[in-house]
Amino acid sequence: MLERARFAPSPTGPLHIGGVRTALFNYLIAKKNGGEFILRIEDTDTKRTVEGAEKHIIDSLRWLGLEFDEGPVRQSNREHLYKKNVSTLIEKGLAYYAFDTPSDLDKARGDSKGTFKYNFTTRMKMSNSFTLGADETEARLKRGGYSVRMVVPEKRTIKAVDEVRGNLSFNSEELEDKIILKSDGMPTYHLANVVDDHDMKITSVIRGEEWLSSLPSHILLYEHFGWTPPKFYHLPLILKSSGAGKLSKRDAEEQGHPVFAIKWEDSLGFKEAGFTSEGLINYLALLGWNNSSDREKYSLLELIDEFNDVGINKSGARFDYKKALWINHLHLKDFSAESLLALSEKASTLLGEKYSREIAEEIIDLIKERLNTALDIDKELAVFIGQPKEYDSVVIEKINREVIYDILNFCKLSEALISNPKALKDRLMSFGSEKGISFGNIMKSLRLCLVGNLSGPDLFKIIEIIGPEETLHRIESLTNKI
Repeated sequence: MLERARFAPSPTGPLHIGGVRTALFNYLIAKKNGGEFILRIEDTDTKRTVEGAEKHIIDSLRWLGLEFDEGPVRQSNREHLYKKNVSTLIEKGLAYYAFDTPSDLDKARGDSKGTFKYNFTTRMKMSNSFTLGADETEARLKRGGYSVRMVVPEKRTIKAVDEVRGNLSFNSEELEDKIILKSDGMPTYHLANVVDDHDMKITSVIRGEEWLSSLPSHILLYEHFGWTPPKFYHLPLILKSSGAGKLSKRDAEEQGHPVFAIKWEDSLGFKEAGFTSEGLINYLALLGWNNSSDREKYSLLELIDEFNDVGINKSGARFDYKKALWINHLHLKDFSAESLLALSEKASTLLGEKYSREIAEEIIDLIKERLNTALDIDKELAVFIGQPKEYDSVVIEKINREVIYDILNFCKLSEALISNPKALKDRLMSFGSEKGISFGNIMKSLRLCLVGNLSGPDLFKIIEIIGPEETLHRIESLTNKI
């Protein structure tokens, strides 16, 4: 049978990375077996629908390369299908009309001191089509304002299999007769999910563990309809970096990192924070899944090839932004110079004005190992674009002023050597020996001149690229400053 998995978000807000990971695992399980990935928008709760949320979901998936084979299928267009199936259950006596008002339910909860469950122990005391006569039921149906509940059998052990947690069993006494059709005529999650998954021939349902408590009700609905249920996978939560609880937007903001794949209103996404789609997908795949090796870097195609559901963790996965940056770094350093230049319009323009295409690509190759995000490109290229705008005062204070003057004056008086960085390096080592200056202080002084701080790519490669005139200009600038 063709594997078919669906990602089924509700458009009640932007796509959180927890949702992205759910979409990714659906995609990987489908594609691992040569199957299809479907996008279904669960928009039956019109009161909670947020304008622009559906577009954010679709744009996020497309940026990440998770192209869907079908969709988006919108549940709001399938109302007739749900009502038809509800009628089938009512005819079988496996669902019933419930006319209880909110005050009726509040009273029942109050009388039971909070232990009330609407099920086989209480349904015959409530206002529904089982307790009212046919004429009264018909009259109330005409007035409207009713819901439909499913029947949960009495004293039954409901068995289910979760591909992550194994064999599970639930006691029907702990369950309620869930509402499957609301008073506004729209289905609840429980009914719509089951009906749609059957109708769309979904073979694997991969969703968050928060839906695990709904599994027995869904298994019962499949039984009521006489349908074979799909395989179920309930994924562990993505936990915040420290402390208890799942990762929220507030947690992410407090910890200084995004929580959405792409921008949503005033919140920047991982894309705007300089992540590559490849890096983010790679990190999220490893968040809650154990591969069979210590390998860290995967392309999407490699993930499809290696992913297996046996490796999905049962426990929550703690979000680690530093690890996410590291994975992104692994992808950036393997990008071609051309691809990296394309990530920064500013860098591409400025380098193009100052250097040939060949030199520009050489510069990019020189800074690759220093990139964690695409935003680092502009910062790392600054040394090749112009002289430092400021100098690290801490470094200036740590190096003896006379030592700095000696080194800078040596360079200024050795102008011919600046054109030959290798010879300059050798001569500086000799000069240091003669003057009793460590080669470390020599390098620090020169790097301070050229870069403004102690970080950056190979110093003598910088000199070679910016040329003797610019090198001497920067040495003069620092000499004047101190």
